[in-house]
Amino acid sequence: MNHSNQNRSSLPNPPLWLVMITSAMAGGMGWGIRGQYGHETGAMIAGVLVSLILVFLFCPNNNSIQVVRAAALGTIAMGFGGSMTYGQTVGLTHDAPLIGNWSSLCWGMIGLSMKGGVWIGFFGFFFGLGLGGKRYRPVEILLLCTSMLTVLVIGWLVFNTPHDPENKKLPLLYFSDHWKWEPGVQLKHRPEIWGGLWSALILGVTYAVLAKKDIMARNLAFWGIIGGALGFPIGQTLQATNAWNPEFFRQSFIGPFTQKFNWWNIMETTFGTVMGATVGLGLWLNRSRIRISSQPNISSLSRWAVFGLLCLHLCLLTLVDFGRFSWADGIYDLGLMMGLIPLVASVSSLWWPYLQLLPITLLPIAGKTLRMLVYSVDKPINLSVGWLAYFILPMFYAIILSVFFIRRAESSKEHPSFIRITLIFCTWIYFGLNYAFFGFPSLWNSPSSLLFLISAVGLSLTGLFFDPAKCNWSYRFWRSP
Repeated sequence: MNHSNQNRSSLPNPPLWLVMITSAMAGGMGWGIRGQYGHETGAMIAGVLVSLILVFLFCPNNNSIQVVRAAALGTIAMGFGGSMTYGQTVGLTHDAPLIGNWSSLCWGMIGLSMKGGVWIGFFGFFFGLGLGGKRYRPVEILLLCTSMLTVLVIGWLVFNTPHDPENKKLPLLYFSDHWKWEPGVQLKHRPEIWGGLWSALILGVTYAVLAKKDIMARNLAFWGIIGGALGFPIGQTLQATNAWNPEFFRQSFIGPFTQKFNWWNIMETTFGTVMGATVGLGLWLNRSRIRISSQPNISSLSRWAVFGLLCLHLCLLTLVDFGRFSWADGIYDLGLMMGLIPLVASVSSLWWPYLQLLPITLLPIAGKTLRMLVYSVDKPINLSVGWLAYFILPMFYAIILSVFFIRRAESSKEHPSFIRITLIFCTWIYFGLNYAFFGFPSLWNSPSSLLFLISAVGLSLTGLFFDPAKCNWSYRFWRSP
């Protein structure tokens, strides 16, 4: 057998049906949970679950830091689109005064496609950047992100200004509340930033293609754009259909079932499901382009430098998510800015990708769960129990897991069970925190919780019993080296 045939036979080739179903489960569950936790950091739940299931299926026998880095890059980038406002865009399709207005409906759906496309496009771009085998130096990532931030400002000025509603001045392409749709009504016009994000994404893809010949980053960015542009309006179509036809969903034969729906959450879960399946399909079609470097693990940052960046990032992240400091929001509330330190640290440090996938992504989610269930409800549980259950124990286990595998990686190389174990841990920790956030409802009364449970079980069974190296199901996964 010649060399090219050997390469072809060694390509990862998981079944397409398994890729699409599991990535749909990861995306649907992650994005459905995201709605309870906010924009940038909430979206990273979907980022970590989709990234982990895809590298698990397509990068068997994990033995390179590049696999862990790819998952970390995808997780970070999934948060970038969280800077956009979209609630009013959704409202254009189903707000009570606009029911029956087909022009408003179509305009809202176009806006959701624009915003969903760039949101998931960032995920696809950076995830592909980690899987394409091209080496990006830390300084290169820093300069690329700085350039993208610069172009973001320019794109915002071009596409998303002027924003002066008091003087009846809004951008030409404006996808939030507008007097055009509701004349004479007092509206709160939200500033938009989608044009700046599109400009930044286009610059990133252009650099990757022209300077690095990184076809994987380009192709996965494309599939991410398709997944987001389809997923957001498809999900909202369900919610808008209910708003436009309430009698059917309450009084028809499906009424006993649909009356229990949280339609906003159904919209988000559908968005994530379509997005995840589409990105999974895109990676499967581009599986021949996956290149995992076998270079030794070399960290260009000292431990003290990593520790300093970690403290700075977590401090700013905590101030943005839990504080009320306008200066912190101004510095760090923009998704791409929030991702600057993690992106640079992920490509220059052995430690950071592990920390990003586990405690860094978990920290704001555990904190928001604690804040909601201990400090923001009428009948909170015991303070000590709340801290222990919703914050201390989840963070403790995440830190222990990451430190254990970091030490293994430092002494030899990445452990092949890391992705598998992290996938299962993240699946259940986020399911559990969200289930508590929902108030521990019965599954029959909470279709969203039932869907998340089905997804969690499906992802866990795949992680436990599917052997991606042999593309078959095995009951002896624990005997892997």
